[in-house]
Amino acid sequence: MSYKTKKRNKKLKKLNRDYHRDLGYFFSGLIIIYCLSGLAFNHMDDWDPDFILNKEDIKVEKKLSKKHFTETDAEYLSELCGEDSYKLYDFPTNNQVKIYFKNASFHVNLDKGEGVYESIQRRPIFYESNILHRNNVKGWRWVSDIFAVGLIIVTITGLFIASGKYSFKRRGKIYFLAGFLPPLIAIIIYYLS
Repeated sequence: MSYKTKKRNKKLKKLNRDYHRDLGYFFSGLIIIYCLSGLAFNHMDDWDPDFILNKEDIKVEKKLSKKHFTETDAEYLSELCGEDSYKLYDFPTNNQVKIYFKNASFHVNLDKGEGVYESIQRRPIFYESNILHRNNVKGWRWVSDIFAVGLIIVTITGLFIASGKYSFKRRGKIYFLAGFLPPLIAIIIYYLS
């Protein structure tokens, strides 16, 4: 190999390493965001990845009925929950009233004088990560596409960083091919079941 070829190869190797490093730094925040939301989506049967639901049983001391129910009664029930104001209320059955708030509701059994107050709040960090992962933000699809292409570039440049016996040509290609086994096995199992 000539001196010029060695010099050119050394420059290409350095350029490859530099692109890999800098793109890796640049995309690391998005990688973490997508990994967090991916973990959340993987366990949707176990929990709501977007919201936290809080339930509280509340005793209603005042005797109420559908027939004589007024706005004052709705305000009384709102105060029991710690809510300033309600949006509306309705009667799912003759002995139940449901009061609706901005991010909550209070379902009261009028005969028993017992109610369940349910409020929801956004799950911190996960909610925002999930809206990005689902492309719910206008124009985010293009950022997501750039990110996907960037990950492909980071992966390809990473394949050619090591040299010698750890290079892609020797050891790397075996691990590279082995990396396709888990998705291939999963697809086979999917089609066989």
